Amino acid sequence: MGLGSCGIAAGASKTFREFQRIIDSDKLDIELKKTSCVGMCYKEPLVEVIDDTGRYLYGEVDIPRVDEIIDKHIRKFTPIADYIVQSDKIKAADQAFFDGQVKISLRNCGHIDPESIEEYEERDGYQAIRKIADSHMDPDKVIQAVLDSGLRGRGGGGFPTGMKWKFARNNQSERKYVICNADEGDPGAFMDRSILEGDPHGVLEGMIICGFAIGASEGYIYCRAEYPLAIKRLNIAIRQAREKGYLGKDVFGISGFDFDIIIKEGAGAFVCGEETALIASIEGARGMPRRRPPFPAESGLCKSPTNINNVETFINIPWIIYHGPAAYAQYGTEKSKGTKVFALTGKIRHGGLVEVPMGISIKDVIHKLGGGIVDDKKFKAVQLGGPSGGCIPEHLGHTQVDYDSVNATGAIMGSGGLVVMDESTCVVDIARFFLDFTQKESCGKCTFCRLGTKRMLEILTRITEGEGKEGDIEMLEDLAETIKDSSLCGLGQTAPNPVLTTIKYFRDEYEAHIRDKKCPAISCKKLLTYTVIDENCTGCMACIKGCPVDAIEGEKKQVHKIIQDLCIQCGVCFTRCKFEAIKVS
Repeated sequence: MGLGSCGIAAGASKTFREFQRIIDSDKLDIELKKTSCVGMCYKEPLVEVIDDTGRYLYGEVDIPRVDEIIDKHIRKFTPIADYIVQSDKIKAADQAFFDGQVKISLRNCGHIDPESIEEYEERDGYQAIRKIADSHMDPDKVIQAVLDSGLRGRGGGGFPTGMKWKFARNNQSERKYVICNADEGDPGAFMDRSILEGDPHGVLEGMIICGFAIGASEGYIYCRAEYPLAIKRLNIAIRQAREKGYLGKDVFGISGFDFDIIIKEGAGAFVCGEETALIASIEGARGMPRRRPPFPAESGLCKSPTNINNVETFINIPWIIYHGPAAYAQYGTEKSKGTKVFALTGKIRHGGLVEVPMGISIKDVIHKLGGGIVDDKKFKAVQLGGPSGGCIPEHLGHTQVDYDSVNATGAIMGSGGLVVMDESTCVVDIARFFLDFTQKESCGKCTFCRLGTKRMLEILTRITEGEGKEGDIEMLEDLAETIKDSSLCGLGQTAPNPVLTTIKYFRDEYEAHIRDKKCPAISCKKLLTYTVIDENCTGCMACIKGCPVDAIEGEKKQVHKIIQDLCIQCGVCFTRCKFEAIKVS
């Protein structure tokens, strides 16, 4: 049963306890196991029944469905087709969510108990590092295999992973470090969390291989404290690996290779996703970036050569080494090999986690895997790359998901957050939302980032409140370019991206806010007008009773009227009216 954070939030713990209660009370010969999220977050709680006939994944399993599944499927051997979302025996309505996915990073998530090292080993776990030990692969061959695979860093920058390892390897320092960046801070992103909760040993094995390749003896996992379940399962995995001798002295019998891993809990500062700020935080200082060069591969943690990759990058490493680089490179495009994990959120039917080959189009991700837009509304745009990314409009939905193609739109791949917008979404307000986030998360070290983002936020706020003026768009563009050119780290250099891309593709919406004092998406509260539709109004007085500023007048059973000079656009009248007598424009 799926007991990741998403499943627990949906009530999976109660469902699990009910299954266990019935199994114990009726003394059923059933083995009930915990696992993590399989990616289908929109159907949680999820329960997979595996019997002699096949595998059956049930969705939205609440307490009443527990009794039904046990009675019909377990006791009477009759699967309940209406509740099944995936199966290898019957056609399920939600099968399309899994079609087209290629799971390498997520290969074990939802299939093993993440707190069992034995179950990880049953699925080829720790076989990659054993292959290195048994075949006496030297570090240079390991690095060459990573280079040949074409794997690029999945944290956002897309730098070739093998090249990064090579820089650290070539530094002849006696003391080196490996750091796993698990400081996932993008709004709407949960790729790393799901991997850590579902396959912690896979991340550890990737770090061990990296430690061997670059000559490091110590690793750190920098994980934000807001991920308590991930941290809990990482601690269990590290303890199990130590007990088996997979961490410690002469790891896997490789003479002289000593390697151990420590977890460092971060306080949730978005800027600590930047390498040098993350290093400062591990060292006990305030998380603030420093100028590069020197890069961490030359002088990182404790001024020693340090290699930093994110969770998704490390989880790919054991698969690449075990199956060979060519097996990985068969997926993707010429310059963007392999697969990519995306977190689907926003106005999309099938919110959750998917892993697809590089090169798939954005529209295919949204419509084929994500099930399209909620309530059949029109797809408007997608924010790709989080606060550091950009807004890609519907007419560019054919864009391939690879580093070069996405960058050409003005967005970035980022870590994989994909926020879908429909026609009711105001892109000006979305730009304001993401800039508000980055402005608050700025460490304040750079004047241009600290003050420039604040000025941009003030302008955007004015525009969404109907106080925009001519020249605001040009001022935003000028400030954005200055901030990008003058900021020290990636936070400031990319913070203006949501603003620049929305201006580039939706300039007419900015102009409508400024010149016409209207929000085309009918979203910005201060720009809305509420009026009564006379023929629909029954005079029930529900709106009058609810209005907090007495802006509605009228007698009982008589048509009411909204006094515009008093209206504060709170929307209470609209939500209170049961007769669709309030028009919003």
